[in-house]
Amino acid sequence: MELALQGMTCASCAARIEKKLNRMDGVSATVNFATETADVYVSGHSVGVQDLVATVEAAGYKARQVTSDSDSQDLDEASRKASALLSMRVALCLPLALVVAAISMIDALHFSGWGWVAFALASIVVVWGAWPFHAAALTNARHGATTMDTLVSLGVLTAYLWSAWAMIFGGAGGSSMPMDSAQLYFEVATVVPAFVLLGRWLENRAKRSSGSALRALMELGAKEATVIRDGQQVSINSDQITVGEVMVVRPGEKIPTDGVVVDGQSSVDESLLTGESVPIAVTVASLVAGATVNVGGRLLVEATRIGADTKLAQITELVRQAQNGKAPIQRLADRVSAIFVPTIIGISTLTFLVWWLGAGNVNTALTAAVAVLIVACPCALGLATPTALLVGTGRGARLGIVISGPQVLEQTRAIDTVVFDKTGTLTTGVMDVVEVAVETGVSPEQLLTFAGAVEEAAEHPIAQAIARHATATGAVVPTVSQFLATAGAGAQGVVDGVEVFVGRSAWVSQQLGLDPHADTWGAHLLSSDSFVTLGWQGAIRGHIVVRDAVRATTPQAIAELKALGLRPVLLSGDRENVARQVATEVNIADVQAEVLPAEKVKVIAQLQRDGAVVAMVGDGVNDAAAMATSDLGFAMGSGTDAAIAASDITLVRGDLRSVAVAIALSRATLRIIKQNLGWAFGYNIAMVPLAAAGVVNPMLAGAAMAASSVCVVLNSLRLNRVRL
Repeated sequence: MELALQGMTCASCAARIEKKLNRMDGVSATVNFATETADVYVSGHSVGVQDLVATVEAAGYKARQVTSDSDSQDLDEASRKASALLSMRVALCLPLALVVAAISMIDALHFSGWGWVAFALASIVVVWGAWPFHAAALTNARHGATTMDTLVSLGVLTAYLWSAWAMIFGGAGGSSMPMDSAQLYFEVATVVPAFVLLGRWLENRAKRSSGSALRALMELGAKEATVIRDGQQVSINSDQITVGEVMVVRPGEKIPTDGVVVDGQSSVDESLLTGESVPIAVTVASLVAGATVNVGGRLLVEATRIGADTKLAQITELVRQAQNGKAPIQRLADRVSAIFVPTIIGISTLTFLVWWLGAGNVNTALTAAVAVLIVACPCALGLATPTALLVGTGRGARLGIVISGPQVLEQTRAIDTVVFDKTGTLTTGVMDVVEVAVETGVSPEQLLTFAGAVEEAAEHPIAQAIARHATATGAVVPTVSQFLATAGAGAQGVVDGVEVFVGRSAWVSQQLGLDPHADTWGAHLLSSDSFVTLGWQGAIRGHIVVRDAVRATTPQAIAELKALGLRPVLLSGDRENVARQVATEVNIADVQAEVLPAEKVKVIAQLQRDGAVVAMVGDGVNDAAAMATSDLGFAMGSGTDAAIAASDITLVRGDLRSVAVAIALSRATLRIIKQNLGWAFGYNIAMVPLAAAGVVNPMLAGAAMAASSVCVVLNSLRLNRVRL
């Protein structure tokens, strides 16, 4: 079963819930922090849903079972509301924090009564903006646990309450004397929660994008269907179809669910599911899949599989399983917080007691204790990830590379294999005419004129490519009459009084009364390209070769990846001969063709078992599960919403040369984050003992913390140096 979880704020929360659930008899659970869900497997009947929910609630979080699409929609709505509230907190707290920091730290802005203004603005941030940290700290305290929320809350409240006391009772805000900025730490109380909230907002965006892949996949299916009931055509919602019902699928419509053709002939575009660039011919008894597009004639299809049994639903489940199988990124700050937070609290308390008992002065003791909390307040930790991510993702956006969030960075440094889909990735995904060959006595212009006239009336992608090419070359295309299309074979019509046949070589030969195997010129092309044969007046007149053209920059992109020591692999659902021709053209040695979506996942998994760290580059629904399974997923910006949502990095410009740049930028961003975290922890290790010893007072502690934050920001700005 699947549980939706609420209240998790870091990866350690997910680990705690997972540990609690797995301690139950007969329970095996995997908690995904990114999707805020738990996949729970229960053996036997000793544990029920209420027991699982109670265990999660005992750990300090909320849970509910997800049993239907309506439940998922309710959870999505709740998540959207929570995201909106978080966005409001960031939008209000960040500007207020910057104002408070400016008027607190710049002497020129110390106007009369500035401390009271800082007090008022800080109160908004501390009470309302930082409330999530206070609430989480209270919840953790009730369950005997501490996280970074605990330290953020303690640090913010300590700085705020100390400053408020100094303002009201300590004379810092007295009218008879100038305000003493050395006693006020409102900038600490506002900057810390503002930047940590910013980090949470960035993290939330990444988490929501993880679930959007599933939503995009589910959106691909047809929403409505036309079925035959009691001899009448009736429009219904596609989820109301029952097995055995006959659906009417008109040209251009999506097939609502998996089924078998019981009447009609047509071509079906399955590229979203199989990667095959050319629509396949279907006739009576042909199996068709839901969400594929009927591009030819009218079909009657009997539904054979519905709901979770359909091919689209199975691909969706593959993506869900792959996402849940990914270990969520364990931020260094979260991993050590179990030691760091209680240690800092203990040191602060111990500092107060030692100074109080040793010096007998409460003010001195409190000053040293507050200095410890302020100097350890994780402002630099809060900045470490979001600033590097902001600069890195901003730089990537300017280079046409969209990085979804920090969870994509963990594996980039170890990527050694890049797997490419073919259609729409290495190639443009659009059929183009690449060669026109004519027999003796026929000019290319005449061939294109006749071909363009017939194909302009057809709906097949190859026909449309030929019609476009004929028009683009300036051929005068007359109107065809007596047009007739034969599904999976070709089309015919009368052009300028001549009956013209365009289509498969064997079919054209048959229509002309010739030996179907006599066309030796076209036979050798069958090993590499798609082509059509033209004939009229009893003879073959020529051939038009069409191809899904390789992107102009693809060979250079592959060469650049090889120069980086990466191994390119072509993984396609297209025919073996077509895939190998493209691989040869772009200089890829490893090729696996005619691979279905489920098999793509298996191929990626096998590469990983063999020790490879795999990045997958694709653009279609058939690539979504493979991208989710891979260590790093790239989606072409021109690809489907499902592929983009399932990916970790999107190449907006559709230029494969960006793959190498994206890997370099991701590695650099991860390196900067680790440097920032290392600096932040190193700073704390060095400064906390000094604060405890009384060497660093709260004023110097605040300045040191600010300096630490500036170092983190400056280090992050180095990411702007990354170039194409």
